[in-house]
Amino acid sequence: MGTGRNEIGGRLLITGYLGVVLMLIGGIILLPLAALPAFWDEISMARYFTVPGVVAIFAGYVMYLPIKGREALRLTGHQDALIVVLSWVLAIVFCAVPFMMTGKYDFTQAVFECTSGWSTTGLSVVDVTRCPRIFLLYRSVMLFFGGVGLVLVMVSVLSDRHGMRLYSAEGHSDRLLPNLVKSARMIIAIYMGYILSGTLLYMFFGMGWFDALNHSIAALSTGGFSTKAESIGYYDSFGIELVTIVLMLLGCTNFLAHLYLIRGRFLTFFRYCEVRFQLMICGFFTPVMAVLLLYAGLSGNVGQGFRDGLFQVVTALTTTGFQTVDSFAAFSSPLLLVMTLLMLVGGGTGSTAGGIKQIRVWIALKSLYWSMRSRISRKRTVYSDSIQKLNGKEFLTAQGRLDTLEFIGIYLSVFMLGTMVLCMCGFDIGDSMFEFASALGTVGLSVGITSYDASPVVLWTGTAGMFVGRLEIYVVFVAAVQLGRELKHGVGIRGRRWKKYAR
Repeated sequence: MGTGRNEIGGRLLITGYLGVVLMLIGGIILLPLAALPAFWDEISMARYFTVPGVVAIFAGYVMYLPIKGREALRLTGHQDALIVVLSWVLAIVFCAVPFMMTGKYDFTQAVFECTSGWSTTGLSVVDVTRCPRIFLLYRSVMLFFGGVGLVLVMVSVLSDRHGMRLYSAEGHSDRLLPNLVKSARMIIAIYMGYILSGTLLYMFFGMGWFDALNHSIAALSTGGFSTKAESIGYYDSFGIELVTIVLMLLGCTNFLAHLYLIRGRFLTFFRYCEVRFQLMICGFFTPVMAVLLLYAGLSGNVGQGFRDGLFQVVTALTTTGFQTVDSFAAFSSPLLLVMTLLMLVGGGTGSTAGGIKQIRVWIALKSLYWSMRSRISRKRTVYSDSIQKLNGKEFLTAQGRLDTLEFIGIYLSVFMLGTMVLCMCGFDIGDSMFEFASALGTVGLSVGITSYDASPVVLWTGTAGMFVGRLEIYVVFVAAVQLGRELKHGVGIRGRRWKKYAR
């Protein structure tokens, strides 16, 4: 069935969407230039951002021209997943150019840093004590847009028909409002409101405006990039730590839940299974972490132990990566184990956090409970297995539970594979598990394996972990399959044309 002259689909539509994304990426690269009036001594670095930014905008516009003013047909197969994954690849590669233009970072290091930024991880090869402020701000800009998501930003200026499948493919599961565009704009408004509030609170507790802005973005996006080598521990301020904890918890909470919180529907908010599970984990592991820190001599007294324990539990669970202790390399095996488990669990669905996601772990634990209950209860007893979501109880089917357990199994398999690669690079299993759990869960805590001097194998392993961890494994796998189909289809068409020409 043919298409109308004013309709477009297939690979041209994919190219057009990528063109829109590339124009947005160009604008994002240029954003740090707005801060140059405050850092006029760094004006010579403007070219590092101007060149790739302008090139991205021009190339994106050329790619967008074929679909301009034409009606987009429905995406077929898994083209939505392909567009999302290629969009993130373009963002990472183009945003790596300013780092490479400085001459201080090679392609591997630059891609690692930008993958860490866009995935809101926080692992870094940058020495923040010597890094220009415009580049520190640039990293925070990547955290900001990586947190809300490239597609969500694109959807905020497109229609429902253009954006819904892309919105879902990027990992957004809930609409805040019936209209998708309004939902996207509402999410961005909430996000920016929290950042502004966090910045003001940080300044109230003694931070300068530049550090306050960067830390507020990093905390809410659960990214963890800091302007200080000692991270939040540099300030040694309970007020700053408390603001950071609140922002981290907000960042790892489903955006739809924020709407209930803002509207004062606190009962609905706190009945939500992920919020309850999150509080249960923090309540259980904080004293455990406090005892382990005190036993290891990393906290001076009981009060400090609980303060440090709460912060480390929240930073790991929310997959943020800030720290208040000196070095995780000094952690004992039990401490590393607890932190690794928390990083694997991760934050909430529809949030800026990574990890397996709390709702999946909650369903797995509930499924175990339901299974044990069915074994010991009377056979005639009938139970309705459900979890509490924001819009009421959701009854789970056997297939739904199986899908959840399947994802957890695949996630842990990738985790073991990445750990094995790091072990083969000469690191012990405890450190390897911690480091790759941090990369895969987009956390950013490190025992020192990933650094500026790390081998390319280590950095590319971390890059792969951060990428699939941010987009979730299924989307990357499906996109790879769809890319193979698109390439095969293209080769097939060229082959048929060649045969026709030969005849």
